[in-house]
Formats: sequence, C-alpha cells, structure tokens
Amino acid sequence: MQKIIPLFVGIILLVSCQPSKIQADLLVTNANVYTVDDSNPKVAAFAISDGKFLEVGSAEEILKKYRASDTLDVEGKTIVPGLIDAHCHFYGLGLQQQKVDLTGTKSYNEVLDRIVVFQKEKNVAFITGRGWDQNDWEIKEFPTKEKLDSLFPDTPVAVRRVDGHALLVNQKALDMAKITVNTKVEGGEIIKKNGKLTGVLIDNPMGLIEAIIPEPGIEEQVQALKDAEKINFSYGLTTVDDAGLSPQVIALVDSLQKKGELKIRMYAMVSNVPSYVDRYLKNGVYKTDRLNVSSFKVYADGALGSRGATLKKPYSDQENHYGAMVIGNKEFKELARRLAGSPFQMNTHAIGDSANAVVMNTYYEVLKNKSDRRWRVEHAQVVAPEEFEILNDNLIMSVQPTHATSDMYWADERLGEERIKGAYAYKDLLQKTGKIALGTDYPVEHVSPFYTFYAAVARKDLKQYPKDGFQKENALTREETLKGMTLWAAYSNFEETEKGTITKGKFADFVVLEENIMEVTENKIPNVKVNATYVDGEKVY
Repeated sequence: MQKIIPLFVGIILLVSCQPSKIQADLLVTNANVYTVDDSNPKVAAFAISDGKFLEVGSAEEILKKYRASDTLDVEGKTIVPGLIDAHCHFYGLGLQQQKVDLTGTKSYNEVLDRIVVFQKEKNVAFITGRGWDQNDWEIKEFPTKEKLDSLFPDTPVAVRRVDGHALLVNQKALDMAKITVNTKVEGGEIIKKNGKLTGVLIDNPMGLIEAIIPEPGIEEQVQALKDAEKINFSYGLTTVDDAGLSPQVIALVDSLQKKGELKIRMYAMVSNVPSYVDRYLKNGVYKTDRLNVSSFKVYADGALGSRGATLKKPYSDQENHYGAMVIGNKEFKELARRLAGSPFQMNTHAIGDSANAVVMNTYYEVLKNKSDRRWRVEHAQVVAPEEFEILNDNLIMSVQPTHATSDMYWADERLGEERIKGAYAYKDLLQKTGKIALGTDYPVEHVSPFYTFYAAVARKDLKQYPKDGFQKENALTREETLKGMTLWAAYSNFEETEKGTITKGKFADFVVLEENIMEVTENKIPNVKVNATYVDGEKVY
C-alpha cells in the first residue's frame, strides 16, 4: 500500500504539469485550406475565438493546443477566405428581386412578353425592371417604344439595359417626366428617329425619368437588403463593395447590421451627389467591423454596350460618334483635388480610353506628392498604351472579368482590331500596378464569383467559347485570381489587416467549397458549389 501512494502522487503531479488547452469557440479540422497568406499558404486546421482566427496550422497542432465545444471536420474539403466582390450593386440586386427581370432575353418581343406577365402578376403603378441587351438579339439595334405604348398606354414603364446606362421608357413615362424632342441634357443622349422620340435614353437624361419613379418604402428597402444578402452568402461572398449608395441606404445598412439583422460586411461607396459629398467630407470616414464608408463613386462616362463609353477616336461601328462624358473635365478635376485633401478614396467608373485617360491622368496629377491613397479606377475597360505608362501602385484597378467574356462577341466591332488589344487587359494592368481587385458588377453580370474566377483564368464564357480563350495573354493565374477576390480586394478597401486571408487575428470569414477550385478541371470552375459560408466564425449559409 505504501508503494502505491507515491505512484499515485506521481501520476497526479505528471497530469498537473501538462499544459491546459486554450478554450476556443470553433475548431476546424481535416481541411484543405488555401490561406492566401504567402507566409503560410496551406494549412489543415484553424481555431476561432471571438469572431477571429485564433491560430492556423496542422490538425495535430490545433487539437493539441485548443479545445472547443464545437469542432468542424470538413472531411478534406477546400476552404478559402471569405470572398469579396470588389464592385457590385448589392442594394440594386435586392431591389431587382421586386422588379421585372429581363436578363437573357433574346428579342424585343421577349422583353415585352416578360413585362406583360410581370404586370399581370404584380399590377404595379409604375413598371420598372432591368436586364435587356440589344446585342443579344438578332436585330442588334436599340428598341423603339411603339409596341410598349400600345401595351401600356396608361401605365408608365421604365426598364434599364443590362449595364444600367440606357433606359427604355414608354410615352406615358416621357409625358410624366415632361421629356419632348426639344429636351436637352448634357452628358448623354435622348435618342430620336425620324425626328421622334424612340423611348431610349442614355446616361444623364435617365435622371429625368428616375426623378418620377416612386421611391421604395422602408419595408421594401429592408427586404431588398435581406434578399441580396441571402443570394450573396449562397455564393460564399462575405464582403461586398456596393458601387454607389445614398446616405439613407447606408444608414439603413448600418442600423440592420447593429441589430444583427444584416451580417454581411459592406464597403459602401457614397454616390457623387454634391450634398452627399459635403455631408461625408464634413463628418469624416465612418468605419465599423461590418461597414466601411470611406469612398465616393464617380461616373466619368457611360458603357460600351450602349455606346456611351467615351473614346479618343470614333466608334468603329458608328461614324463620328465618340460617346459622352457624364461629368465635365473641370468638375471632375475640382472634385479630385477636393478629395485629395481628405482621407476619402475616389473610385471612378471609366470604360472608354478617353475616360480612362482623364481619370488616370487626373489621379496622377492630384496625388503626385501623396502615397498609399489607393484611388480606384472602376472597370478600366479600354486603356490606351500611353495610359499604361503612368500607372503606379497609388492606383487600384477594379475590374470585372465576366465583362470581357460577355462583351467579346461585339466589342471588336465597337473598337476595331487595334483598340481591342488594350481592352479587358487584366494581366497588363496587374503587372503595372502589382495588385488587381476583382468583382462582378452584378446585376449587370451574374452574382457568382465562380463565373468571375472562370472568366479571369480561362477567358471563356459559360459555353466554353472561344476554344482558346479571348485574348488569352491577359488571363490571370488561379493564384492571382483568388488574391483578386480576397486579399487584393481587401487591400483596395484599406482592409487587408482585417480580412482577405486566413491569418491569426483576422476576421473569421471563410468558405467551405465542395470542389477544389485551385485544382479542378478548368471547365468545371463555374459549377463549383459552396458547402458553407462563415462570417465571424458563425455559419450564415
């Protein structure tokens, strides 16, 4: 008995000397984790506490050091950081769920049919919608309003082109907005045919119609935000950069986030309205863990598909037509100088080579003696050789790879064989600036980040066309693409220290994928499925 007691005491002493495990909220193990952290690129497990990554490493290391009430064994599935859409219209996507959807229509008659069906079901006082694209029709011309007038003589109709830069309206809407053949608005076009209004308005004149469209009520706005969140989480998107919001919608987002009713993170660009600019410059940057209001969204020109993009030389398929700037050069430069003296970023939509020249040269000029401002060129779609030479790391190129594969069927007709070489040139832009932020511009394009990934890497559309890829020399590698949708997108928002990689101390935002997007056969990339989406270590999908 005397020999047993010392042995028992020894065991107790041995156990008491073992280090106690650290309590965590969640342990994730048996995973194929792409951290996007160059110092520790691949791991198999991580621990989460208080909504942040506590530690990443091997399963043996994590299980030895930590304990948690919740352990997730993902059975070898691939995990990537929470995906970021660097340029989208989150609120617009939500609102679109309440309007007529015209995406994918193959003729003007199909557009009309969808509007008729929508109105029979909804019976709204003012019909709105989005998604038509005349470039997808057999007759690739803008529609005219005669059939719309006959179907809806007493109900106003206003439906946007897929890019949001052209609007088709009926006579009732024109009358309500007091638009006649003599109406003139700078920065766009009211299209006429044989001296009569066609019902198509491009860029700034659209504002006359938008002014008469009833604003959605608070209930509709809240529903729109929640609908958009549900869609985004299903695709693994945990942060969205909404390209143009009003202070009212931003305040609503903030309120819902604080109440826990909206969990997605948002980098909200404030729309360039003088009163909005004055308000935010006076009050300063607003930042929480889920909301970042530190930038303004400015439009330099329109879109290539509606021939509103501003080009240095005429459109190849329309004589003497150069497109139009939607902001005057003087106004743009004054705004840039004002913002250069503030902590805010300037994020400017620029499609045509002329618009990109104005934007990039203005940025270069006003930021000459400043560093790390990360002003963004949204789209940077057609860039002339001379502008490539002034690019530097003070400028962020925020591009949307699916634009290349959507536009490739007709872009060369607009631009010609020489100018097209500087269009959708993502690899060239990356090499000049060192980083590139990737997004979708949804609802212009589909929400899926896997379509973005495929378009960036393969330079093909979903029909796997063209066989060898569109201007394949400007394809990105899978590693570059993943960085563009995570770390570099976070960097473009000044948020790289808090998200974009699976790294100790960062927000525990991550996505579990059914397939390994970094190794799966190229043509299977668009069909990669999300198994689960986590924000702050909480499962949200």
